[in-house]
Amino acid sequence: MSKRFVLLDKSSGARGVFLHNASESGVINLIKEIRIHGRGGQGNVTAGEFLAEAAFTDGLYAQAFPMFGSERHGAPVTAYVRISNSPIRKRSQIYKPDYLIVQDSSLFRGEDILQGLKHGGLIVINSSLRPDDFKIPPDFRVITIPATEIAIQILGKPIINTIMVGAFAGASREIRLESLKQAVLKRYPGELGEKEIVALQKAYNMAGGSK
Repeated sequence: MSKRFVLLDKSSGARGVFLHNASESGVINLIKEIRIHGRGGQGNVTAGEFLAEAAFTDGLYAQAFPMFGSERHGAPVTAYVRISNSPIRKRSQIYKPDYLIVQDSSLFRGEDILQGLKHGGLIVINSSLRPDDFKIPPDFRVITIPATEIAIQILGKPIINTIMVGAFAGASREIRLESLKQAVLKRYPGELGEKEIVALQKAYNMAGGSK
């Protein structure tokens, strides 16, 4: 049996999605933390929910929630995702992520979005530039994906969140592709969903998921 909880944190007003499988395995708790950086209107919160839903389908525990600054369109937005094989007790923001998803590369010119990223951590950036162009320390693994260009080509509009989570799945192997597809089609049924799947698959392959 499994349970799904959608909770509202009244202290912060932030919407959180907390997904739990009811079985207790007794194994060592292996938790992975993902921080998503983007801007209002880029679907950062939805991207986090896609990852949580897919992890849940894979039989894991998952948690996704956002942190908003200004609510205006284009303002920085951060979303957080935790994935674990055991119940997740933490409810705090993610300060030491294993992974970063950067939906708008201009954010590198502002705050230090690499702050706290663990040694060897993966960074997936929406950009047509090469990873070396970002001058990121060699301690980290960097993948760039031209998500905006892919979105315009396949969807006809710059909807990048599905593409970015596809690239993340391909590069990290933390989420199964089929589970991610299920989460996307649940949110976007019909013709739009089918196009989103094409874009997701392309990003997954480009990030190394097909190897």
